[in-house]
Amino acid sequence: MDDTASGATASADPDTAEAVTALVTAQQEQIIRREVDPEEQTERLRQVHQELTTLLMHYQFGIDEVRTKVDILRREFELIHDYSPIEHVRARLKSTESLIEKAVRTGGDMTIPAIRERVTDIAGIRITCSFVSDVYWIADMLSRQRDLEVLTVKDYIAAPKPNGYRSLHVIVQVPVYLSEHTELVPVELQLRTIAMDFWASTEHKLSYKYRKNLPATLRGELDDAARVAAELDARMERLRDEIRPQQ
Repeated sequence: MDDTASGATASADPDTAEAVTALVTAQQEQIIRREVDPEEQTERLRQVHQELTTLLMHYQFGIDEVRTKVDILRREFELIHDYSPIEHVRARLKSTESLIEKAVRTGGDMTIPAIRERVTDIAGIRITCSFVSDVYWIADMLSRQRDLEVLTVKDYIAAPKPNGYRSLHVIVQVPVYLSEHTELVPVELQLRTIAMDFWASTEHKLSYKYRKNLPATLRGELDDAARVAAELDARMERLRDEIRPQQ
């Protein structure tokens, strides 16, 4: 669910856009050669389309599986307990264009297996919590589920990015049971507090508007806002026990 800092894919820069255009052109030239039979051209195009459709379908199913687990936890807390650590849940599947852009930007072969190997945020779910401790609490609950395997953890709360971005990123692998086989699908979880999410969303919108070239004054304001958001989280954490029952 990589988005420079928040969770939506930013527009491609000119160099990336040029690389994508060159890639598409090369693929078209390879497919539409004069010596290739028109029926073969059609079949190859159909195959490429089917491969991408199947890939994204598997990742959508992976989102559905993990989203169901998160929703079950959320409903359990809402129905049985007086407090729910989950405030909001959002899911995102990369578009074909965004997937190709990142595949070009990261380099390597442009085959489906190679793209899947190096692009780890094709499927993403963002979970927003009230408190920092809730972020780790939910991550722990999900990691203990038998059919979820934790692949990687990047803790940008303990060690924020240089621009002030804070979040816990956990990539989990979930089995998707299809008609003829089981597909193991990685899904990126972004877990953050409301304050972290507000800051990241604002930073992303400003970076998009200024094409990542933020004026120094705005950069300074964002840096200060990141500090204030971290202080707010720390202050609210001290009030946590008055609201949330002991684990």
